[in-house]
Amino acid sequence: KICEVGSVTPQSPLLITTNFSLTYYTVDGEVEASRVPAYIGVIDTEGTSVLTAFASDKLTSEKVAAFLNSDEIKKKVAHRKVIIPGYISAMSGSIKDDSGWTVLFGPREASGISKYLKTVWPSA
Repeated sequence: KICEVGSVTPQSPLLITTNFSLTYYTVDGEVEASRVPAYIGVIDTEGTSVLTAFASDKLTSEKVAAFLNSDEIKKKVAHRKVIIPGYISAMSGSIKDDSGWTVLFGPREASGISKYLKTVWPSA
């Protein structure tokens, strides 16, 4: 699913996370603190964290690409740039190949999202 934080526009950044509640709410809080309106794409990983989902093949480039190419995303997001957690940067090439989207590496820890969005996204 896709969640909206703030008054998003079709040009707002899109971040990817998992449906592990602690991870999602941490990311949501950091995006809100940044005051940068953004979309959060929540990938169903059976409730596991980013690293656990990546290690157990529950967070795959195919799942991310299917999400990015869904009609729901096409209706809301005009650009083709996605921000993935820094810990899964190894997936970036596969995500790009599978989806055609430009993949940006977010911070490794959610605590860096606010600064990242304020400094990196405007120039991305």
